[in-house]
Amino acid sequence: MPDLGKYALEVLSAYGVSLVLIVGIVLLSVARSRRVRAELEAVEARRQRNG
Repeated sequence: MPDLGKYALEVLSAYGVSLVLIVGIVLLSVARSRRVRAELEAVEARRQRNG
């Protein structure tokens, strides 16, 4: 690990916060994708029944 000097806490905190935010964005994106896919499948099923 490189020597970060007197700013080690700040640098590591920034990396930690960034990692948490990236993971959160990925999880929200996956959840939204699943929700939208389920809604699309429901619309397609209704369309096939009526058409």
